[in-house]
Amino acid sequence: MNAVDVSSREAQATIARRASVLRGAFAALAVALVVAAWPVMRAMPQFGAHPLIYGDRVNAIGPAERHITNMVSAINFDIRGLDTLGEEFMLLCTVTGGTILLRGGRGEDRRAQPGCVRGRANHRPPDSLRLLCRMLAPLTMVFGLYLAINAVLTPGGGFQGGVVIASALLLIYLAEGYAGWRDALGGEFFDAMEGLGAALYALCGFAAMGLGRPYLAVFLPLGSLKSTFSGGSMLIVNLGVTLAVAGGFATLLIEFMEETRALNPGDDADG
Repeated sequence: MNAVDVSSREAQATIARRASVLRGAFAALAVALVVAAWPVMRAMPQFGAHPLIYGDRVNAIGPAERHITNMVSAINFDIRGLDTLGEEFMLLCTVTGGTILLRGGRGEDRRAQPGCVRGRANHRPPDSLRLLCRMLAPLTMVFGLYLAINAVLTPGGGFQGGVVIASALLLIYLAEGYAGWRDALGGEFFDAMEGLGAALYALCGFAAMGLGRPYLAVFLPLGSLKSTFSGGSMLIVNLGVTLAVAGGFATLLIEFMEETRALNPGDDADG
């Protein structure tokens, strides 16, 4: 047996010993986790139990004081509206950072052709897929608008509706391809949409202060219960969230789609 075989067997034996140690450590940690978590799990309320009073307070405040029936919107846009404003600006910063990273490596010259990696050609989508996406894209957009508009009535709102609206862009991309999609949509529009949504949310709070009320306090007429336009100024806040979320996710999607035209040295530019 030569030195190479001996060295190979020793390396395999070392790897096997390390794997055995790791498996033993994992098993020990798993047992310790179960032992530590079991008393906590036993002390947890039963499924469906309602041990806290906060839900009852929110259910009492929402219909009586804000004329809305979706308590999640009452929490997001009124009871903890300042926290939601922080989340909106976190999204704004995240999208800005991701955009800077992607554009920094790709550049912003939109005259470049879509990328095509050797061995992975850019085939034209089947007509059946294009037809399906053309049918689903407007329906998806309408459903997103429905979720956003009915924020004060039913589960939904600017967060959910904005994501659904932005996802319609993917269907447009699949239906029309890079060239058609790029002719129809512009990144500047969605950049402005995101910034406008975040600004609208913040300015709504300053408007309340200008009227002598606390920041983000409701200052518009509340309307009638179970009405689409109830909730007062929460409708403006929800609109700001819709614009910010839809614009932010759309901007990220556009930047990732733009990567399809980034060519590496030696790539084939045809297609």
